[in-house]
Amino acid sequence: MASPTSINPAHAHFESVLQAQLCQDVLSSFQGLCRALGLEPGGGLPQYHKIKAQLNYWSAKSLWAKLDKRASQPVYQQGRACTGTKCLVVGAGPCGLRAAVELAMLGARVVLVEKRTKFSRHNVLHLWPFTIHDLRALGAKKFYGRFCTGSLDHISIRQLQLLLLKVALLLGVEIHWGVTFTGLQPPPRKGSGWRAQLQPSPPAQLANYEFDVLISAAGGKFVPEGFTVREMRGKLAIGITANFVNGRTVEETQVPEISGVARIYNQSFFQSLLKATGIDLENIVYYKDDTHYFVMTAKKQCLLRLGVLRQDWPETDRLLGSANVAPEALQRFARAAADFATHGKLGKLEFAQDAHGRPDVSAFDFTSMMRAESSARVQEKHGARLLLGLVGDCLVEPFWPLGTGVARGFLAAFDAAWMVKRWAEGAGPLEVLAERESLYQLLSQTSPENMHRNVAQYGLDPASRYPNLNLRAVTPSQVRDLYDVEAKEPVQRMSDKTDSRKPATGSVATQEELLHWCQEQTAGYPGVHVTDLSSSWADGLALCALVHRLQPGLLEPSELQGVGALEATSWALKMAEHELGITPVLSAQAMVAGNDPLGLIAYLSHFHSAFKSTPHNPGPVSQGSPGTASAVLFLGKLQRTLQRTRAQGNGEDAGGKKPRVEVEAETPSTEEPPVPEPDVPVTPPSQYQEASAEDLCALCGEHLYILERLCANGRFFHRSCFRCHICEATLWPSGYGQHPGDGHFYCLQHLPQPGHKEDSSDRGPESQDLPTHSENNMPSRPSIPGAPQEGTTPVPSQPTRQLIRLSSPERQRLSSLHLTPDPEMEAPPKPPRSCSVLARQALEGSFVGWGMPVQSPQVLVAVEKEEEESPCSSDEEAEEDVPLDSDTEQVLWNLAKNSGTMNSYPTWRRTLLRRAKEEEMKRFCKAQAIQRRQNEIEAALRELEAKGTELELALRSRSSSPEQQKALWLEQLLQLVQKKNSLVAEEAELMITVQELNLEEKQWQLDQELRTYMNREETLKTAADRQAEDQVLRKLVDVVNQRDALIRFQEERRLSELASGPGPQG
Repeated sequence: MASPTSINPAHAHFESVLQAQLCQDVLSSFQGLCRALGLEPGGGLPQYHKIKAQLNYWSAKSLWAKLDKRASQPVYQQGRACTGTKCLVVGAGPCGLRAAVELAMLGARVVLVEKRTKFSRHNVLHLWPFTIHDLRALGAKKFYGRFCTGSLDHISIRQLQLLLLKVALLLGVEIHWGVTFTGLQPPPRKGSGWRAQLQPSPPAQLANYEFDVLISAAGGKFVPEGFTVREMRGKLAIGITANFVNGRTVEETQVPEISGVARIYNQSFFQSLLKATGIDLENIVYYKDDTHYFVMTAKKQCLLRLGVLRQDWPETDRLLGSANVAPEALQRFARAAADFATHGKLGKLEFAQDAHGRPDVSAFDFTSMMRAESSARVQEKHGARLLLGLVGDCLVEPFWPLGTGVARGFLAAFDAAWMVKRWAEGAGPLEVLAERESLYQLLSQTSPENMHRNVAQYGLDPASRYPNLNLRAVTPSQVRDLYDVEAKEPVQRMSDKTDSRKPATGSVATQEELLHWCQEQTAGYPGVHVTDLSSSWADGLALCALVHRLQPGLLEPSELQGVGALEATSWALKMAEHELGITPVLSAQAMVAGNDPLGLIAYLSHFHSAFKSTPHNPGPVSQGSPGTASAVLFLGKLQRTLQRTRAQGNGEDAGGKKPRVEVEAETPSTEEPPVPEPDVPVTPPSQYQEASAEDLCALCGEHLYILERLCANGRFFHRSCFRCHICEATLWPSGYGQHPGDGHFYCLQHLPQPGHKEDSSDRGPESQDLPTHSENNMPSRPSIPGAPQEGTTPVPSQPTRQLIRLSSPERQRLSSLHLTPDPEMEAPPKPPRSCSVLARQALEGSFVGWGMPVQSPQVLVAVEKEEEESPCSSDEEAEEDVPLDSDTEQVLWNLAKNSGTMNSYPTWRRTLLRRAKEEEMKRFCKAQAIQRRQNEIEAALRELEAKGTELELALRSRSSSPEQQKALWLEQLLQLVQKKNSLVAEEAELMITVQELNLEEKQWQLDQELRTYMNREETLKTAADRQAEDQVLRKLVDVVNQRDALIRFQEERRLSELASGPGPQG
């Protein structure tokens, strides 16, 4: 029987369109199809119906069925919703093509211009569930058979563009290649319309095309005139992308993808990478698509040291300019990182070629991201109105580690098409703009978790996608400035100078209000008479009274009799930090001497902003009171407790000496080797500061202004100076330690450990308890050997402790223990402990209620998840199984037999593996969101410091400025102090979340290590094995206790916030 393609030549052209893998091949095949059918390309929906009528064989029918199902949704009104509307789409990126497809389905005439002539971007995009469903509904599997067949859901930019290009051509979109949009040409007279300025000279038909809707999807480098763009800056962030040739060999298909590894919670991997290759990264991701795609964030100092960057320049453009990047060194860097991350299993890594025929590897800057202030505008001239909308990167530049770019880009395309539909219906310009801006407010908060769960119902109507939709969140009166009768000045780029995410709460007190509040709080205390904000605090009694008022029970006022001013002030500063979360701004000496009145006012303003809403009563202030930096307070208490524990474990308290109390921020973990602290007593007043040292940075010796002061371990620093002594990375709360020998500060990855051998001296404090790079929590999750890890050193037990003895069932229950916070609280996603455990839990839960008993299989060892690309739908391609170990296989087999659905076993297996990868990706995205916010906070603090320095210099100068001006300067300075305190509190909140991620990772690792010992026969265990098992068990108990402490803290704070009510500060 002859095939359809041999009977009808049009069928052959159509099959060529489906299979074409190059942009030019798609265009030539489609032109051949149109010639064979006697049609002109770009004819809109009528062209689609003519093609469908003439191509009715089985292969074409399956595609028509999908497209017709989408087009039959009521919102499109059978392709007549936007009849008569003329649209111009600029840019053939994924978002521009997706917007063009929607506009074509609405019945609009759509013309698309693209400056490029081919698709060459190999970089891979992560897909959300709704984008997968959306693309499947457009026939993705017909155009690209490997669509979403791996363990992670992604697609290369090039394949996504090809897919959408084919759909757009079939739906009648008119596309012009090699044409650059340079601006708008307003109507010269009444009765004419808006046109585009294009280069080079376009055909007459395109040059004379008049349109009433412009959709810009030309990327972040081009934004039409009239739109204002805001820059969101963070700390310097250098990304590196690399694409290697995918030969699709059996060996390559078995290499597991990496959904994301972040140093913020897995320092052991990056320490191993640094030792093996000299490469210092923040994160790394590996996707397997048309190419082997790697993307990573590298540290500048590492790039300079390895010769990737030739010189260090302060300007980012110059630093990463082509003249300053050594191509060969960059290629070696990317190849070494990729080879290490995949354990060398990809063989010889050969770079794919980019659009210019060069190796596809590049370094890019994502320090700042652009975001348009508005998503749409309307311009009117000579009675002709033009609706302008933004989609894609020119609307919001995505933060790549979160994988939100294409998903939010598609949502913006849908919202823009909905706006055009409302425009075509005759809604007023202000009403259309207000609705569009209401939707734009939702875009940056969207995630798979907070959108409608049923992705099958997603459509053009925003109500089908957003659960809590309010199309009147922005009123027409608020968007009047977006309606222009004449075009305004060119686009402005505004730097996001102040931190807009978390504004300072409440109003800032004036100097008089602050004095009055202090007088109220200290009234009634013997010997305390506050008359000013300088000399009244010199004896220390006023500060002690203020601390006692806010936290009674620490010290009775009668106990201060006979205590010197310096000692009393030192005690009050210490208690304010340890019990109230108020970090010092000046030293006890400076407060007693009264030589820093501005510092004292800034310090007292922190008390006022934190506790001004607290009722005036003798009761203690709760940890969750409005305004208190409860996260700062909790971190400080937890870290000091752990520091004392480590000091005691190291024998420092053998002589009864009280260990020094320090604010040493590091991951709360008692399984680390003890770090002895400097031999400094706690009681002398000089514990906090040496004489007048708060004016000078303890590291660089330069002057410290009030906003610049960062207090750590009793000394003051510039934030810019407070960096790791080795890698110069910024030190975050709970992410650093001070070495007792040299006194330097280090990040946890580089903190030297006393008593270790040379070969492990540069490992972080956590790395000894985590597997090496061949055994760590890479997505492959390889099995941990039965013997204890080489190099693992026991934690010295404290003299007063007794050895923990638990039975085997108790140990098994402990290893499976998971502590979860209150259901109302948002907890971080938990990583799967092993594929086998995930399989057992998921399948047991699936059959409970269906008459199947819950099974309790023997505890299984972690398995290495090996993947092969297998299609998602068995009706389109043959299916390949992914091998599992025998124990997991037996569990799944038993469950399948008992449920009577044995034939579905391969589908379950693939689903479980994908679910495990998805959980890993969620965890990675959360860590990257935290890191990005930390960088934004650091940038915001730098700007506050610069402003504060200017104000402080003006206030301290002996100028003849009027007192009213000085009062205004002081109020502005206090506003900056309050903003800084708010940012520091948010930073502490982020670090608590980081600690949760760290503890989850440690529990996972210890759980797996403990299982390797538990699964051995007792008769086969040696004395060393039993000792190692006891050590792992003690570590696991410590980690569980620390997670419990975090959960209790969050629960107590939640309850106290509920009890305190909304309050005046919200």
